[in-house]
Amino acid sequence: MNKLLWPVLLSVISLNTAAQGGPDGGEGPEGGPPLWGVGLGAMLNDSPYAGEGTRVMPIPLITYNGENFYFRGITAGWTFMRSESLELSAITKFRFDGFSVDDLGRKELADNGIDYRLLEDRDIALDAGLAIKWSGSAGELEIELLADVTDTSGGQEVAIQYGYPMHIAGGMLTPSVGVTWLSEDNANYYYGTLDEEVARGVINYRPDAVTIPHVGVNYFRPLGENWSLMTVVKYSMLPDEIQDSPFIEPDTNGTASILIGISRGF
Repeated sequence: MNKLLWPVLLSVISLNTAAQGGPDGGEGPEGGPPLWGVGLGAMLNDSPYAGEGTRVMPIPLITYNGENFYFRGITAGWTFMRSESLELSAITKFRFDGFSVDDLGRKELADNGIDYRLLEDRDIALDAGLAIKWSGSAGELEIELLADVTDTSGGQEVAIQYGYPMHIAGGMLTPSVGVTWLSEDNANYYYGTLDEEVARGVINYRPDAVTIPHVGVNYFRPLGENWSLMTVVKYSMLPDEIQDSPFIEPDTNGTASILIGISRGF
């Protein structure tokens, strides 16, 4: 699967979209979410990287919700504190940001002054940290504090998102807004040029720490006893530091993504 398509799946699963129980089905023990969820989705992603374009791909949707341990897509967590409105979890999460050089457009990179033969891939990483979720009548607030434990970028991330769930047409509609802060090491690795690339003659570009705001909407609807439908739309606004990266398609100021999936709870 293309690396750039995974972050959208992550945004779906992180919000428990695929794990919610509805009034008509998909409930697990004691009326909670299903223990297992298995399904399939289709995702359309508008990549910001030069020459990537828009891609449509099928993706698996797999979740597990135990009493304390959970697995949702590419995130695993252990909830060590839970109250009526607050959850604290230790989590690990694969980071599929970045790119394979072979996936980028050679002409588009050349137009940006980059020779693709001088570039290195930006590799998969594993992050670990803390997830905090608060839920109440005013909506849902989620915070993630993450650090790269594989030393791929050696960076950190802080993500904050607020959503307000509403019951509409037999399902749950959740508009959301959020912001993600990437540390200097993180942003430089995925959007800047590496020391070894600069030594080969590639332009020296370092965006340093960046903040990326986004807006989105999720819709979750039970279908009968065990099935559920989900739709996720997300738009991220790229700051100038990322827009100016030589890896980014010219005149790209944001990225949009859409996911539609169906899953069955067990």
